[in-house]
Amino acid sequence: MFRYTVSLILLFTVAPTIGASPVHIAQENMPAVVAVNVMQPNGATFTATGFILTEDGLIATSRHVSQNALYINVTFSDGTVSGEAKEVASSDQVDLALLKIEARHLPTVQVISSAYVLPGQGVTVIGNPRRLQNTITAGLISQIRRKSNGVLLHQISAPISPSSSGSPVFNEQGKVIGIAFGSYSGENNQNLNFSVPSDYLLQLAKQVGYTLPAPPSGSANSANPFLRHIQKSWNILRRLLSRLGPKA
Repeated sequence: MFRYTVSLILLFTVAPTIGASPVHIAQENMPAVVAVNVMQPNGATFTATGFILTEDGLIATSRHVSQNALYINVTFSDGTVSGEAKEVASSDQVDLALLKIEARHLPTVQVISSAYVLPGQGVTVIGNPRRLQNTITAGLISQIRRKSNGVLLHQISAPISPSSSGSPVFNEQGKVIGIAFGSYSGENNQNLNFSVPSDYLLQLAKQVGYTLPAPPSGSANSANPFLRHIQKSWNILRRLLSRLGPKA
């Protein structure tokens, strides 16, 4: 018993920086989330979501958003509209694409590895459902799913609506760990939504010559393996403690 008590004290002592509120995450990241405006070859238009990765205009979104588009631009959170956005890369594995606009000094999000994401972990999503720009929703990583071809997907409970494809999924520290792309529809389905793990985004960006900025030294998901282990242990501990709560 003593050993378990010491372990609990250690985890609580080293994990004081766990988590930021959805309010803080939204305030910090909304300027870097954009509406992606698409014109199709038949003249039809629709809007989706994207988020800015680099100050010079690299933007992530879903592949089905930019696929076969005739023209794309983006609308920033302040209402400013960009020039044309060009697709510079798309993934053959997952629903993910990169766009590029000509720009400088843009606000950006921070993307980290999804290797240490766990079921039950809290997430915040910023999107543009039904063109309602910068809509904030929150939920959990419901499960990590592996498809028959080995591709991983995150099942999330944060509500996702049409036009939210390409929305960034933030972890509890406000770092991007996924890209929302779709849902199971139907009246008997509730919040069965999915996102592409951020490792696929990091790989795709690297393929086109972009190495995205690493987290600051000492962050919970930095390159330090000890800190990553502490973060993972903390997430597991919280889940265990929630199960030990009062029973009705």
